[in-house]
Amino acid sequence: MLKFPIERIVCLTEETVETIYLLNEQDKIVGVTGYAVRPTIVRKEKTRVSSFISAKIEKILALKPDIVFTFSDIQADVSKQLISQGLNVFCFNQRSIDEVFSMIRILGQLLDCSKKADYLVNDLKKNLEQIKSKSFQNKFKPRIYFEEWDDPLITGINWVSELIEVAGGEDIFSSLGKNSKAKNRVVTKEQVLNENPDIIISSWCGKKISFDKIICRKNWHQIKAVKNKQIYEIKSPVILQPGPAALTEGVKQIEKIINNWLRDVMNDQSKT
Repeated sequence: MLKFPIERIVCLTEETVETIYLLNEQDKIVGVTGYAVRPTIVRKEKTRVSSFISAKIEKILALKPDIVFTFSDIQADVSKQLISQGLNVFCFNQRSIDEVFSMIRILGQLLDCSKKADYLVNDLKKNLEQIKSKSFQNKFKPRIYFEEWDDPLITGINWVSELIEVAGGEDIFSSLGKNSKAKNRVVTKEQVLNENPDIIISSWCGKKISFDKIICRKNWHQIKAVKNKQIYEIKSPVILQPGPAALTEGVKQIEKIINNWLRDVMNDQSKT
């Protein structure tokens, strides 16, 4: 039976770790994913019990958590193993900005700190609104290809697409972003070539991108982003985890990329 208030938590994805720290409820965390990096102190003070798709079940059991937080269908097998061992498991599945807000508020309710969760959500909303109000004044709106993986090419998920819009860009594959499964967001090199984006942003989950590999794709030298050297990397922990970091640091990096592109466009216009 689930104990309330919850006092012992294991988090198998980074965004719940980050959120709980921001709610100042970190003393309740007894185990975390090996990918947890925010805040940096988490690497020193919390026991690591999992990767993303596998977990040390016996180690988690030894921690005697009141609840384990998991994420998405990718962790379905781990969730099933933990449930079969009698643990309480709450699997989040947020895929949009609004669903990130809901995740935060649900954590606030479960941890008996709803007011703090509301304050956090309001701060995140205010940040996004400020960025959006500035980007709304931009004279031009770049068309952006966001690449989540390179083989096959996978375009960005919904919250990334939404953040691109907030920052003043247009996601060229925004309709695909609404598909939660990566296999339903696969695109071809030819599709990207035909869309001819102004900017390419890459964030290959778990590995560093290769600019040379992108540039050398067949006929991609014709793409405006390649010709104008508008290819950027955003580290995956910043943008590909649906939590506060994506809604703060992630969107700010997108905003900076767009502002760099805008300066180049304005400079080109001043020369003509």
